[in-house]
This record gives sequence, C-alpha cells and structure tokens, in this order.
Amino acid sequence: MHSLTIAGPHGAIPIRVYPATDTDAGPTPALVWAHGGGFAWGDLEMPEAHWVSQELAARGTTVISVDYRLAPVSAALTDSEPSRAGVLFPVASEEIAAVFRWAVEHAAEFGIDADQLSLGGASAGADLAAGVALRLRDGGGAQPASLLLAYPLVHSALPHPASELAQKIAALPADARFEPDDVRAMNLNYVGDPAELGNPYAFPGGHELAGLPPTFIVNSEHDSLRASGQAFAAELALAGVDVTVCREPGTRHGHLNEPDNPAAHASIRRMAAWLDTRDRLPAVDLRR
Repeated sequence: MHSLTIAGPHGAIPIRVYPATDTDAGPTPALVWAHGGGFAWGDLEMPEAHWVSQELAARGTTVISVDYRLAPVSAALTDSEPSRAGVLFPVASEEIAAVFRWAVEHAAEFGIDADQLSLGGASAGADLAAGVALRLRDGGGAQPASLLLAYPLVHSALPHPASELAQKIAALPADARFEPDDVRAMNLNYVGDPAELGNPYAFPGGHELAGLPPTFIVNSEHDSLRASGQAFAAELALAGVDVTVCREPGTRHGHLNEPDNPAAHASIRRMAAWLDTRDRLPAVDLRR
C-alpha cells in the first residue's frame, strides 16, 4: 500500500494505492474507490475503504481509495456528537473526478491498464462515483471502463419500496432503517442548497443516464436504500446501459464494513469477478 497526497481542485487529496498482488505479469485492472458514510463521515481506515481495497487488490485489481472532503455534521443529522464544519457539493465530486483523471495519467507508474480503470463506491460513495461518471461523460476525455456500486443511494428522494422490500424494512429495528425524511436531511446536508438536490452530478437517479459505462450494483437485502439501488438499475437498463444487479442475502446496509460477516466476503467475490471481466460483458459469472 502506498499513501500519497495529490493536488486537487480544492487542495491536497490524500489517497491510498493498493497494488494488485494476485496477478500475472502485465498491467492490471484498477478501481478508483469512494467509501460511504452519509457524505459527512468515513475515512481511509474504515473497513469499507481499507479492507475492501485489500481484498480486491489480493484478487488482481489495483485499488485507489480516496479520502475526499466531508460534508458538515450538524444538529439536523445527529445529536450524538458535536457539530463539525465541512464542505458542500460539488467539492467531493470534483475531488473524485480529479483522482480518476490522475489515475489515468499515472497508470503506467502503478502497473495499471488505463483502459480497464473503473470507478466505484459504497453507499454515499456510490452516489459520488455515479455522479462523477456523469461528470466525466459530459466533460469528455477518459471514461471509466465500468461502474461498481455497493448499496448505492443515488436519488435525492428515496424511491418508494416495492412490497417485498417494504416487508423487510418493517421488520428492521428503528435504528437500522433509513426513513425518507432522514434521507432528505442527509442529502440536503450534502448539497446545502435545496435547488442542488436536482443536480444530476449530485444525485444521478432519475436523470439522463445514456452513455454511462457498464455498471454492477450489489444491494443489501434488508436495507431501505435498496429502493434506490434497484430503481437506478432499472433506469440504467432503460437508458441502454448494460447493468448487472444483485441482492446480497441476509445483509443490512453497510455490510462491507463487517469483515467478519461471510456475506461481506461473498460481495467481495462478486465485485472482484466483475472487475476481472476484461471485455465488460453484461452477463458476469458470479458463482466463483
């Protein structure tokens, strides 16, 4: 692992590069990865960042984990910790875009196949990744080979759950649910201005998605936010984007933060299989 700091549009950006270890000689696939944390929490040490990066690197993908600047913590979000200053959209989005472009430029230095450089994240980090993919699509230049989204929240308002999911949400304890009002408060805390809730780079769900790269989505089974991941998969398909979506059985939101959970390892295998697919066919054998 290499800890680096690179120049970004809003100052220095700390990153970690996890070189692929289980690979033959030659350039490797790579992934620019953004952890979750409701836009306001999280760091490079959390399992969703560090453990995930280690596991994917051990399976042949070089991972670049991004320590993007966080949104503020306010009383509207939590009463269990002091308020903390932070940054608003588009800072984190622009930082992740900058890291992706940096990875393209420096691919040879780290043995990366620049044509197999993907972009991804978990939860709020998945939203950041999807928004950056739209930003890169519209800006021209290098594009991600694929998108890898773990239990994403990519809509400014949480979509209504289907009956199957609604029953699972109802069975969750209150502290494990994401209520629509809570999701709106979290999203508004990220963008600051209510008008920005409609910005496709902030929340891509419900916007024009044509031209995005092939996308893999892994959702948690018992998770209010699965409504967003499932809706986004349908939107991608309707836009003509190749999409593979799965539901990890028995999991709650954030299960990649649980390295002792066998289901987290199952998701890692799914993610690694997707990243190992050099030709990006929409049908991926996830039984390995």
